[in-house]
Amino acid sequence: MQVSVRDNNVDQALRALKKKLQREGVFREMKLKEQFEKPSEKKAREKAEAIRRARKLARKKLERES
Repeated sequence: MQVSVRDNNVDQALRALKKKLQREGVFREMKLKEQFEKPSEKKAREKAEAIRRARKLARKKLERES
């Protein structure tokens, strides 16, 4: 990942980097890896995330059709 610094504005570049990392899910992944997660817990979490994604997709699809 690369972020360019323009006009010595490091704060703006840092903000852009954080936004890119957030979009990629790096912070979320780091948080999950801080502590051991039992395989059963991981399976339940992933299943819940899949359900959430499917519901969100269905909502967006319904909005587009209306």
